[in-house]
Amino acid sequence: MIDPEELRDLDAVAQAELVRRGDATPLELVDAAIARVERVNGALNAVVTPMFEQARATAGGNLPEGPLRGVPYLLKDLMGTIAGTRQTSGSAFAREYVPTHDSELVVRLKRAGLVVIGKTNTPELGILPTTEPHFLGPTRNPWNPAHSAGGSSGGSAAAVAAGMVPAAHANDGGGSIRIPASCCGLFGLKPTRARNPLGPDNGDVMSGFVVEHAVTRTVRDSAAVLDATAGPDLGDPYAAPPPARPFAEEVGAAPGRLRIAFTATSPVGAEIHPDCAGAVEDVARLCASLGHEVCENTPRIDAAAMQAAFINVFSAGCAMQLDTLIAEIGRPPAEGELEPLTAALCAAGREVKASDYLSSIRDLQLVSREIARALLEFDVWLTPTLCEPPLPLGTLDSTPDNSMAGLFRAAPYVPFTALCNFTGQPAMSVPLVWNEGGLPIGTQFVGRFGDEATLLRLAAQLESARPWATRRPEVRA
Repeated sequence: MIDPEELRDLDAVAQAELVRRGDATPLELVDAAIARVERVNGALNAVVTPMFEQARATAGGNLPEGPLRGVPYLLKDLMGTIAGTRQTSGSAFAREYVPTHDSELVVRLKRAGLVVIGKTNTPELGILPTTEPHFLGPTRNPWNPAHSAGGSSGGSAAAVAAGMVPAAHANDGGGSIRIPASCCGLFGLKPTRARNPLGPDNGDVMSGFVVEHAVTRTVRDSAAVLDATAGPDLGDPYAAPPPARPFAEEVGAAPGRLRIAFTATSPVGAEIHPDCAGAVEDVARLCASLGHEVCENTPRIDAAAMQAAFINVFSAGCAMQLDTLIAEIGRPPAEGELEPLTAALCAAGREVKASDYLSSIRDLQLVSREIARALLEFDVWLTPTLCEPPLPLGTLDSTPDNSMAGLFRAAPYVPFTALCNFTGQPAMSVPLVWNEGGLPIGTQFVGRFGDEATLLRLAAQLESARPWATRRPEVRA
């Protein structure tokens, strides 16, 4: 029988290989993961809906012969619907909402042989870049439980960082894969717009801001999960350019001599913490030592127009998300069932005129063209993932006299991640630096539209040059 402690340190690809060789059964993998969740989840509050008995039944049944057969997996409690299991979206309003069908992404994850063992915490409607919903309580960072695990996929990131599972579902509408990956010392790839399906309930979300994928400890796990899920669904309004070959084949392939531009200047003029600016400079030197051509370059962006346009689209999208829940649940929220920030943001979204919404899309597309032109001169753009180290819990709380205070405080924290959601470009947070306080400081690499391949090749090279998966946080299963 395989040692459960040994399983904790194996990535998803390695665990699937044990099953293929007959050295472990899916049920052994799942039982070991459940034990790890039970051991440390009380300290982190990462898993909010256990699915242990369903998972054991699935693992002991006729699993598909997929590439990740038997590997335990967690679903974020937002968007990735699974039939018969509650989906709260981090909100007391949806505490009893139970979807009747699997999302297409979940269909593909199951087809790959992954076994869902539970659902992970998220801020209400995924709004904030920290996972501190009033309804389910905060998720704590495994590296320092007084700090945020990031958001909105913070529950997934904390679970992976703590060793509960090797990989977990995440999605990203303004940085929600890359932010928690940065906070928790993980690899987080935001794929190109429309690389993964959003159906059957959505063709796109927030005019293409939102994408689905995962947070992982290793680069090869991210590629393996993406291979299992990528590709258009029937009726999708548009599709990402098809890859030249499987993403897994990019991991370990030589990236060549890339032209990498870097910047540590915020596009919205916010101050960047020395830890985050220093991490970019350190990683730029690492890239140069690997033979890449590295130079400082900052694309020109109209920050004021960008911020105004983004908030129009984002607030309208949040209002739509709430209206969809109201239709599913069959009633509006009762008093106290929504957080003040959520109620205020959705109210603002309902006030956005259709003409203003379309003008905002146009303005964001103009910024997208500026960045696309800049990427004609270089292959990859290196930036901070976040403008500060992982925040202490409570930093993004709103105040009694200003329900939107948390959102306004968050805006200068995440300008680099949000850029890539409206441009649609692939981007990844890579965990190469830890500060003196022992907190992870991710750096973001942005690729050309449709070009996850270059990012994955570079990520694997960086992972080999400065391995991170063996680092151990304070809270570890």
